[in-house]
Amino acid sequence: MSKLVRMAVIGAGARGRGYAKFALAFPDRLKIVAVADPDDFRRNRMAKEHGIPEESCFRSWQEFCSHPKMCDVVAICTQDSMHEAPAIACAKLKYHILLEKPMAPTAQACRNITAAVKEAGVMFVVCHVLRYTQYTKMLRQIIQSGEIGKIVSIQHLEPVGYWHQAHSFVRGNWRNEAQSSNMLLAKCCHDLDWLRFIMAQPCKSVHSFGTLFHFKASEKPAGAADRCIDCPREIESSCPYSAYKIYFRDRFCKGGKLWPVDVLTPEVTAENLSEALRKGPYGRCVYACDNDVVDNQVVNMVFENGATASMTMTAFNPHSGRLTRIFGTLGYIDTDSSVIRVTKFLDDSVRTIDTKVANDGGILSGHGGGDFGLMDAFVRALAENDPSQILSGVDETLESHLMVFAAEESRKKGSVENL
Repeated sequence: MSKLVRMAVIGAGARGRGYAKFALAFPDRLKIVAVADPDDFRRNRMAKEHGIPEESCFRSWQEFCSHPKMCDVVAICTQDSMHEAPAIACAKLKYHILLEKPMAPTAQACRNITAAVKEAGVMFVVCHVLRYTQYTKMLRQIIQSGEIGKIVSIQHLEPVGYWHQAHSFVRGNWRNEAQSSNMLLAKCCHDLDWLRFIMAQPCKSVHSFGTLFHFKASEKPAGAADRCIDCPREIESSCPYSAYKIYFRDRFCKGGKLWPVDVLTPEVTAENLSEALRKGPYGRCVYACDNDVVDNQVVNMVFENGATASMTMTAFNPHSGRLTRIFGTLGYIDTDSSVIRVTKFLDDSVRTIDTKVANDGGILSGHGGGDFGLMDAFVRALAENDPSQILSGVDETLESHLMVFAAEESRKKGSVENL
């Protein structure tokens, strides 16, 4: 019988709480024994959900790390710019580490974490959950079977979604590069890592373009207010990015109280939500924020075997699954992150595989089942002392992050960057 894995959570926000829910679904496999978060509400909520005693609740990762090692693994789910220091400190204490993506906002910080983890000899995984979906597993099986021959090129679209861009990358925590990280790292390190995984080849060179095209002061309609709740009705009602529309009309008024609404206020009521829209960052006009990350970007890649890939990230679409086309020497794959359609050139036959995971809002369905797949694999690796369960080793994780940094360097310099 596998042992019960004991985990501490540093950063009890949406992602930390999401991974911790695995312990509620599988209490015989994982137990949350400690939490560190400066926010009283988030810390106390997790303590209540998991029965964590007061002496194991900490206001900071520093306070947590000042104590002797108290469990097997630490989930670090702080903001992007706050990953390096706790990861290195926890590695030195010989904790196994689950680190929310991205690893860190700079290449050197990623290298520092990698070195600390390797020196400590602990198991380590960055939450590139797309590797762990049933969809990705089946797609890789098709490719490895040789059905479409060798991969020549891949087209990949990350449709962020108009309201998701407004929520997270214009009004939200990832809006400003200096305060968090660049858009490619925050939103698409998933995607470049996934392309590296599917291609099964190291990336040789990258080239990128991207701009902040729309969410800026010059696009603000004449007469619009700095807060949606103060905007003239005729302007607010015609704006798809209106905070009142996104959070109140489209969600709360229809019974929606989960993400993204619960980011605005921990206790979702009409009064609290209205107050958040009046005074909080999520009530601001999208044309009057301090955002500077791009809202569209393309990345072109060449891999060591000569295969190529292109990735487009754009805000201007409905929020949906990633769209991918894979061009092989013997066939072609078209997929929407759920349904895979395979065309064989020999007879022009087409077959369809549906990998859809029902979305119930829980750990089993987040990111197409990838959140569960990641936790399932990592907990098993820890319980059975079997690192082979982890689909991305620390070196390959560093490699895919360096792809992101090179692409961003290319975007800023207008150059082709070699890895």
